[in-house]
Amino acid sequence: MSVHSALAPTMRECAGTLRRNLEILPDVDAPGFGDAFDRFGDARVVLLGEATHGTHEFYAARARITRRLIERHGFNIVAVEGDWPDIARFDGYVRHGAPRPQSGDTRVRFPTWMWRNEDVRIFADWLRHRNAALPETERVAIHGLDIYSLGESIDAVIDYLEAHAPAAAIEARRRYACLTPWQAEPQHYGRAVTQGVLAPCEAAVVRQLGDLLQRRMALIGDTAGGDGEAYFDAEQNARIVRAAELYYRAMYRGGSASWNLRDRHMFDTLQALMAHRKEARAVIWAHNSHVGNAAATAMGWQGEFNIGELVRKTYGDRCVLIGFGTDRGTVAAAPDWGAAMQVMQVRPARDDSWEGAFRGTGVARGLLDWRTRSKGELLSVLSQPRLERAIGVVYRPQSELASHYFEAVLADQFDAYVWFEESCAVTPIGAERPQGAPETWPFGL
Repeated sequence: MSVHSALAPTMRECAGTLRRNLEILPDVDAPGFGDAFDRFGDARVVLLGEATHGTHEFYAARARITRRLIERHGFNIVAVEGDWPDIARFDGYVRHGAPRPQSGDTRVRFPTWMWRNEDVRIFADWLRHRNAALPETERVAIHGLDIYSLGESIDAVIDYLEAHAPAAAIEARRRYACLTPWQAEPQHYGRAVTQGVLAPCEAAVVRQLGDLLQRRMALIGDTAGGDGEAYFDAEQNARIVRAAELYYRAMYRGGSASWNLRDRHMFDTLQALMAHRKEARAVIWAHNSHVGNAAATAMGWQGEFNIGELVRKTYGDRCVLIGFGTDRGTVAAAPDWGAAMQVMQVRPARDDSWEGAFRGTGVARGLLDWRTRSKGELLSVLSQPRLERAIGVVYRPQSELASHYFEAVLADQFDAYVWFEESCAVTPIGAERPQGAPETWPFGL
């Protein structure tokens, strides 16, 4: 059905239904903002989205909600759309395993405003303080789910083996030597393989992962304290090398392959975390395009899936998918691939979009919850496909319809939705983009 179907409710009718069902939320910086989200505390996995990668309200709201889920409901994992080695530095800080990351540390190589911003700093400081009073095994962890850290992950596997199995480290260096020349710019590896200039390194990477898995018990036994944390980190890095090798080759084949590889890896990483942690309960921070059920969007209709869809299929009613949206304001974003961050004006949303419908409610901040699916009138409205806006690290207002809108059925994409009529950009810490970040560093979604 098209968004222009004569059977669809008018925008005024849609906005009226949304207004009658929206629950007013306090200011996002108010201590009580997270209280309304107690209703989701029975889930094992709560996925918190964002409509941009650079909006203060989205980060602050996710932090408040996550704090509530940790304090009142026993959630013990925060998993984010960031790379495993980079987020591991934050994990070391919040679990008292390493000093706090500094803005001058060039190895903390996020698309920097995405994770190196004031809202993340405040949350990390809070989590470190809370963890201080807990036994080491009960401290809340924060981990990265993403796939881009080919070079860092190779280094991490070799460093681990040099400390625990020096002979195996020699073999790992030999196997990874195929990829080492491409560590700084892995996208060039994918191009070289696709063009037939280079044979793929897949077999050597697979053998290295297999060898690490076969040595699991011996390596865990050699780990200081015998808890296997160091081995788990090395294993995850070996899995990233395997996934990244596939990903950078898939980039040049086109179609949905690279997107699906990335989100499959995110889901597999989540599953590894859930299996590794006793009584695991996880909060995920990622873009709406990853968190929402792709099967209910134009992405899914074109053959793409995402972590939200895979989590929903696996966990059923034990998971909650929460989308976030805004109409206008400012955002931290880049105007083009690889360009420096700017604070940019976000255009008011299109009238025929979901954001336009929420704007029509006149509500400044609200929570819409249809998890129980018992609200017939609301579900009828939400079951109509409409345009939805997605701003990644790049924002192109001059081509907004083509660059940032896609069709979605909100009723099946999410279980709930957090609305901010007006929003502002995050406040970055340090330089926007460290020197040497590859072109494919996630300046999209």
